[in-house]
Amino acid sequence: MSNFKLASFVVVVLKVESILDKENFTLEDLLDEDEVIQECKAQNSRLIDFLKEKSQVEKLLRYIVEEPSEDADKRHVFKFPFIACELFTCEVDILLRTLVEDEELMDTLFSFVKPDRPHSTLLAGYFSKVVICLMMRKAGQFFIYMQGHLEIIHQLVDLIGITSIMEIIIRLIGADENLHHNYEETIQWLEDIEVLEMIVDKFSSSDSFEVHTNATEILCSIIRCAPPVLAAKICSPSYVRRLFQHAMEDSRPKSVLFHVLSFCVCLLDPKRLVLSSYQAFRSQLNHGSFITPSDDAVVGLLERLGDLLILLDVSSLDSALPTTYGKLQPPLGKHRLKIVEFISVLLTIGSEAVEKELIQQGAIKLVVNLFFEYPFNNFLHHHVENIIGSCLESKTTLLLEHILQECDIVRKILAAEKNPLLSTDSTKATVSAEERSPPRIGSIGHITRIANKLTQLGDSNITIQTHLQENSDWVDWLNNVLLKRNATENVLQWSCGRPTTLQDHVRDSDDDDFRDKDFDVAALASSLSQAFRLDIYANDDIEEVCIMLYNSVLFLSTLFCVFTFWQATGICDTFGLMWICL
Repeated sequence: MSNFKLASFVVVVLKVESILDKENFTLEDLLDEDEVIQECKAQNSRLIDFLKEKSQVEKLLRYIVEEPSEDADKRHVFKFPFIACELFTCEVDILLRTLVEDEELMDTLFSFVKPDRPHSTLLAGYFSKVVICLMMRKAGQFFIYMQGHLEIIHQLVDLIGITSIMEIIIRLIGADENLHHNYEETIQWLEDIEVLEMIVDKFSSSDSFEVHTNATEILCSIIRCAPPVLAAKICSPSYVRRLFQHAMEDSRPKSVLFHVLSFCVCLLDPKRLVLSSYQAFRSQLNHGSFITPSDDAVVGLLERLGDLLILLDVSSLDSALPTTYGKLQPPLGKHRLKIVEFISVLLTIGSEAVEKELIQQGAIKLVVNLFFEYPFNNFLHHHVENIIGSCLESKTTLLLEHILQECDIVRKILAAEKNPLLSTDSTKATVSAEERSPPRIGSIGHITRIANKLTQLGDSNITIQTHLQENSDWVDWLNNVLLKRNATENVLQWSCGRPTTLQDHVRDSDDDDFRDKDFDVAALASSLSQAFRLDIYANDDIEEVCIMLYNSVLFLSTLFCVFTFWQATGICDTFGLMWICL
């Protein structure tokens, strides 16, 4: 340890020790010193002997669970609650044991969730950290206390709109990878109480968007990480029907429908949320595959499909939203977008019953029409492209013929390509702004990918091939437009320093010949030096310009070497484009 660090450490120790040496020091004197946290972690015996006393633990808890008075100074409002929370989460065993083994102290801790108390988000965060620390370090005694105070479960669920409280519930019901693996037997009793019913009923009893969001997060966490019995319970048809019953009530806000559909998407495809959840990914590795919905649960999802499709029909709506390119009448809205995503995920499970139901109720045809009615909604285009792809790749000819014949996807593509400008027809869902030239529609990129997929699958599927060849307009557009567009937009063939093909063998950097590249640093320096011969700069500026020129060439040389290495090793094309733009 260096002399400076050693001196700093001694000063820190002396500050805390000087307080402990006083005859009538208080807890507040210690909390006012930032170094008390470090000393607690360092197992300062005098400090811990003072903090472990019941009276001091109670004072620490009150800073965490009780709102300060209006005339309190900033230390009591911000600093002391923070330091008190950190002292508990230092994981000093004797301090946690004093808390968890004393029922009065535990009552003081959980007094925060009583309905007659204020619940600020600041203190909720501190309260959450302490409770989770007890669950992790003193799980057995903690859950024994919880089993004797079941009213706390109800109080926590009532505060589900606070994200910190939501995190407690997730860990309490075992929807956390760490607790699930280590304390599965301890939390079996939660399966016998109606905690899931209480969470689901929040969609009916509350209008708060935060409550709906956090309730959905808990349900999705149950699917991904909770014990199988609990997860299977939430995947049952009765729960699915109960959720849709709340979502489809006319009196409920649209956020209920949005979040119920988010849960259904997670139920059908849990991996969709794993990409943003490392914890869920670890849970999948440790506990096997995700819980998948039963056939009865899927049937329960399809029971309200007709009601969802009614919401997708925008023809009878009269609301309007002005935009920079025109007017949406009506705007699609995120709840309709979520319905389209739900249909997209339904198709991915490969159920023949689902495919027949979607065809019979006209769901696929409806969402394909929305694709062309809202040409600037790229989120919608993404989901519909997936739907079309699922239909084209389906193993059943029923779905394939439906997308080609009844949905007439080829004709719609050709019509959009023939007139790629936004419509000025006032009866359309998206209308171009008046007194302005109609812009080009924003779905051409997705249309191109769909057309390429049709062409690709047509090489191996006789049904698609026959349908395309019978359409002379398609053949003409394919040869004169699509193939040329693909050649133009093929970034692998751009002669701007990018790799000509991703299949190129990786060359050793020592073998690279920099002179055959588009970027020639020597030529660049030569071009810049022409400025001097052309007398662009005055004599007084020569020295400054020389320095600038030297720094520029040095920077460009380094930049070029880095980019050439990326090119040779086949690293992502996006980096190449970024550097070119720079």
